[in-house]
Amino acid sequence: MPEDRRPPQRAGASARSATGLAVLLVGAGVLHGLVPRPYAAILPRFLGAPRAWVYGSGAAELAVGAAVARPATRRLGGLAAAALFVVVFPANVTMAVRAFRSRRGPVVTAVALLRLPLQYPLVRWALAVSRADGAA
Repeated sequence: MPEDRRPPQRAGASARSATGLAVLLVGAGVLHGLVPRPYAAILPRFLGAPRAWVYGSGAAELAVGAAVARPATRRLGGLAAAALFVVVFPANVTMAVRAFRSRRGPVVTAVALLRLPLQYPLVRWALAVSRADGAA
């Protein structure tokens, strides 16, 4: 088995990373509840009932963010965050396709397209938090 050559994370750094991820998730969850319209607009149509999906995914982000914030549930929370980032990827693809087709301008299209590769570092971040020192 190959040796892990990554330097060990300091406990403070891993706690800050977990806090950052928790803030991101809770913030996104709150925004889903406060301004659901933009989130509903990017859902694939085949899902139907966009508001229910928006509120459900917002609640999931709040719950996962809370799990990441607590050291006792951080490992499971990090894994759940990684899964959540993968599950929402189709909405990001839908947003990019619709922005490209709508010709709403280069900035809107660029932002929509740039969100796609952003999911990969988010998944990696969540997985790193799940493995960090202090994750029970």
